[in-house]
Amino acid sequence: MLNIITVCGNGIGSSLMLKMKIEEICKEHGIPVSVNSSDFNAALSQKCDLIVTVKELASQFSKDQKVAVIRSYINKKKIQEDILETIQALHNNS
Repeated sequence: MLNIITVCGNGIGSSLMLKMKIEEICKEHGIPVSVNSSDFNAALSQKCDLIVTVKELASQFSKDQKVAVIRSYINKKKIQEDILETIQALHNNS
């Protein structure tokens, strides 16, 4: 099971909406995941297989953390376009 963290500035609204969209996408594609939402500071110290966030925050994570950049926190089609391939690759390699 993949462990994914969704990240926004405060870890409340946007990352929670993104969490729900990723869970929907993964369920539709048969990929077992555990998704948690987080604020940026808390996410820095958490261990996971993938961090999903917007471009502005993605560049602030260390290079050894796997980060996927999304264009929208709520548009499911854009989220799927941005991250599904990455999630499928991680799932196939786990």
